[in-house]
Amino acid sequence: MVSEVQKNNSAILRVERLSMKFGGLIAINDLNFEAKRGAITALIGPNGAGKTTVFNCITGFYKPTEGMLTMTRQNGEEYLLERMADFVITKKAKVARTFQNIRLFSGLTVLENLLVAQHNPLMLSSGYTILGLLGFPTYKKAAADAIEKARFWLEKINLVDRADDPAGDLPYGAQRRLEIARAMCTEPELLCLDEPAAGLNARESAELNKLLLDIRDETGTSILLIEHDMSVVMEISDHVVVLEYGTKISDGTPDSVKNDPKVIAAYLGVEDEEIVEMLEQAEAAGVDDITAAVDLMSTEAIHVIEETHPDAPAAALVATGPARPAKPAAATKQPGAKPAKTAAKATSAPAPAKVATAKPEAGNPAAAKTAATKTVTPVAPAAAKKPVAKPAAAKAPPVKAAPAKAPQASPIKAGATANALAAPRDGKADRLIDIKGIGPVNERKLNEHGIFHFDQIASWKKADVIAAEAYLAFDGRIAREDWIGQAKAMAKASQKKPVPGKSGGAK
Repeated sequence: MVSEVQKNNSAILRVERLSMKFGGLIAINDLNFEAKRGAITALIGPNGAGKTTVFNCITGFYKPTEGMLTMTRQNGEEYLLERMADFVITKKAKVARTFQNIRLFSGLTVLENLLVAQHNPLMLSSGYTILGLLGFPTYKKAAADAIEKARFWLEKINLVDRADDPAGDLPYGAQRRLEIARAMCTEPELLCLDEPAAGLNARESAELNKLLLDIRDETGTSILLIEHDMSVVMEISDHVVVLEYGTKISDGTPDSVKNDPKVIAAYLGVEDEEIVEMLEQAEAAGVDDITAAVDLMSTEAIHVIEETHPDAPAAALVATGPARPAKPAAATKQPGAKPAKTAAKATSAPAPAKVATAKPEAGNPAAAKTAATKTVTPVAPAAAKKPVAKPAAAKAPPVKAAPAKAPQASPIKAGATANALAAPRDGKADRLIDIKGIGPVNERKLNEHGIFHFDQIASWKKADVIAAEAYLAFDGRIAREDWIGQAKAMAKASQKKPVPGKSGGAK
């Protein structure tokens, strides 16, 4: 058993400046992290983030382009994994792994799969078959030990009664557990598991959690795991490392990583500043838990909310929460507000609420919270009975001008790109959020800096990209997501549209 001091302070694996390039593709970019001894370290991130590539570098399947991978065994020996062959890493450095796709010997029995994993000591004790054929006692003892070890792990994974069945006949969840048991038969000090919970149901995931915790607590084996099932990651991990586009974006405890806006942005596919703003809106709507707020929203839903309810985007967040009164109270800011309040309550339409609510300035969450808290004041019953309510309801719809979101001509902010405009051409801006990676927040910032049209982004030079990245507050994303290429395609498509053809009806 590994002591708590070792577990918390000793690194079994150090990954330093790891980079992996395939031609012009950078799969891993300058990655640094540590896996602690006797702990479960999870490597997570969206599909294509480079997680399996990291595993392939650690276990010798790939030779990294740059960087060091240092494995420190319990006896103090250090191994530079990037210089070792894959089979030597398993034998000497004591690193074992499983794969995304199950790789059992399906024609062999369950017991034989566990014995195959112990071929190194068996071959050694048999004198590479000669002593085994002659029946030397050293080989008999090694064979008995191998069977005993296999039986131990069969009991651990509840497959003793299936020991003589072909491995291919086992249910999927049992095959997953058998693959982990086979890796453990090599007596690793570091066990690398590539998506062990993939394809498991809730009961099988719970069994997997128990097995991995037993491996950590009873054998002291350190575990490095890739997993998309967040219930597994958050329940059993001691440390979590998050990758996006091959770059580390977060590193810490499960709780700190779960609440990191950069991590939420990576999984939702939007910029972290947008996430911060959404979470402020969620808080104003009464959704306190960040994870719950993310569950209530998708990128597309947020775009719709921003466009249809620009003054009260948090309204959509309360869809699954407790019922709340309508948002009419902000009308008290205007003279003659009582009739408007009555109309809002009578019709339950969002338009009156939008008229009443003053839009807070960008970057001022306090103003958003104040508006949200003022809106929960219930309307007095006496006011609801006043006959003046109907005329007010008739006047409410003029708010429809607000969603049009047409940017007004205004002084261009400092740091704008060379082709910035004071206002959109013909008074109509392109829908920039159609470009992957541009959300409502970034669209607003682009508009503030004079970028309204696809062809403006399409004509950006390197200096323009640098200027845009400065006020958008991120580096490299424009190139990674190919904003310029996307903008060129969209500008070309918009020019091809036959404008006159839509005035009359189709035949």
